[in-house]
Amino acid sequence: MYDAIILASAGLIRLELAERIRFSLPIDLCLPAGGQGAVGIECRLDDQATIALLQPLHHISSAYCVLAERAMNKRLQGGCQVPIACHAILNDDHTELYLRGLVASPDGTTVLRDEIRGSVNDAEKIGVELAERLIVAGADEVLAAVYRPQA
Repeated sequence: MYDAIILASAGLIRLELAERIRFSLPIDLCLPAGGQGAVGIECRLDDQATIALLQPLHHISSAYCVLAERAMNKRLQGGCQVPIACHAILNDDHTELYLRGLVASPDGTTVLRDEIRGSVNDAEKIGVELAERLIVAGADEVLAAVYRPQA
């Protein structure tokens, strides 16, 4: 028995259960983990035929956003044990990237947030810079406490 459950809207829609969605959590209330909703496809670098087939699926705006989000997570050495969240969006003309990030302790007593914006051409640098700012704010201590072996 439960009073509430949080599920991904995409999954409910895919299962043709969209009518059961009662509320969608806004991004400003609940940041997702980096790269959520993005589909990554890998193939061999020398497989030009497959690369050509996949090219129409490449969404450059999404790629910039995911690049920034993954750079932040990588710099923070994010894993599954600690709440690290981020979300990137582009401005209307797709020249500027806006990235919000969060690091929290698992119990929620510490929540560190920051945001940054810059050129889409600097997407990876933006992600790293946001991670650095979160580290200065104390994210390294939160992460160290989570990854410290329990006695």
